Amino acid sequence: MSRPMCPTPRVLAIAAALALLAGCTTFSKDGGFATVSNAASQRLGKDTAFINTDQDRDAVAKRTDELLTKPLEMDDAVQIALLNNRGLQAAYSELGIAEADLVQAGRLPNPGFTFSRAHGGNDLSISRTLTLGLMNVLTMPLATRIESRRFERTRLLAADAMLKVAADARRAYINAVAAQQSAAYAVQVTDAAQASAELALRMQQAGHFSKLEYAREQALYADTMALGARAQQAAVAAREKLTRVMGLWGPQASQYALPKRLPELPRQRAELPDIERFAMTNRLDIQAAKLQTQSVASSLGLSKATRFINALDLGYQNNFTTSDGREQGYEISVEIPVFDWGGAKVARAEAIYLQAANRLGETAIDARSEVREAYSAYTSNYELARHYRDEVVPIRKTISDEVLLRYNGMLASVFELLADSREQIGAVNGAIDALKDYWLAETDLQQALGGRLPPAALAATPPLPATQTASSNESSQPKGQ
Repeated sequence: MSRPMCPTPRVLAIAAALALLAGCTTFSKDGGFATVSNAASQRLGKDTAFINTDQDRDAVAKRTDELLTKPLEMDDAVQIALLNNRGLQAAYSELGIAEADLVQAGRLPNPGFTFSRAHGGNDLSISRTLTLGLMNVLTMPLATRIESRRFERTRLLAADAMLKVAADARRAYINAVAAQQSAAYAVQVTDAAQASAELALRMQQAGHFSKLEYAREQALYADTMALGARAQQAAVAAREKLTRVMGLWGPQASQYALPKRLPELPRQRAELPDIERFAMTNRLDIQAAKLQTQSVASSLGLSKATRFINALDLGYQNNFTTSDGREQGYEISVEIPVFDWGGAKVARAEAIYLQAANRLGETAIDARSEVREAYSAYTSNYELARHYRDEVVPIRKTISDEVLLRYNGMLASVFELLADSREQIGAVNGAIDALKDYWLAETDLQQALGGRLPPAALAATPPLPATQTASSNESSQPKGQ
């Protein structure tokens, strides 16, 4: 009768060492979300959440309801998007996938156990073999480093996705408010055109207007009605896009209110002398591309290390036969590189590394170009918006005031008053579009710089006081007849 198989002290020591090695990599408490949370706090001054439980969902819903109780500001829209956007939540799930790969890379493969029992005549043979993939054990530290870099890259990409959603929310908010402002002005223009058309009808009936002059006023009224309908639809579409970015649905999608107009233009724009260098050190996509290149380089090293021997198994044997008694020993199983010398595997790894290096260079070159383009658009749109604020709008207001004053003093005809109303439409719409383009350009610049402007630029002069902006906004009202 055979004795029970008792492992030797050496086997026990090896097993303990392997168990200790296998327990080195575990799941983190935050699942890598701290990188995203810190980026939201430091770069945007906002909070973000990874919704995993009903408690998380309830907390986000409560915070969202609080932000929707007042007219929505731009920062509020960004905050709501960071909490509710489902696409962003899906991007956060990549963190769990990458961390699971990291933990898996740090765990030993399960050993294999083989048992066989055979007898013939009076002979009984029992064979027991315990095997372990030794190559996986030897390469586990390098594989763990590779997955660690990939996990860090995934954290950076998740943070970058968060910054992109914040920028999308800003753009959607700017477009929604501007579209609403244009639609409201279109209603005023339509009302003024209707009044002009009615006046033209009475004057034509009284014999003071020709048929041609009357038709022109009717055509203007018809055109303004068409433009008003388009403006209303554009406002609805822009609001719905903002709703989607913020991840709102149900009552929340319809209960929020937007301000009547966009924030005013700052007194002066930010001066950014060294934006390319700031972007290269601040952009998360560049940092992620660097980590990708390092990870691929490590994978290339692993491919070269396992070029000739890709499979190496170590086994412990304990055999018993009635004729020879007990036998103990070990076996090594190795793959012999006869037909495949690993050249294709190494060539593939080298091609992947070259691809990653070129993509890193492309990302850096594109980043520099994007920053220059965004800063050029930022400066030119600021100057254009300031031109409308300081030149076009005040001049149009002066003209409108003078025409109305002359009309009230019976020094100007109704024809001059009607002509002034028509000319005012382009100036007002141009001012709205110029201000919208400035805020969009600032958003593009922030995104090109990695989600924020340099610290020196944050001290830019604030917008005009409300008492000054109110006077300039008065000129945006068309003259009723």
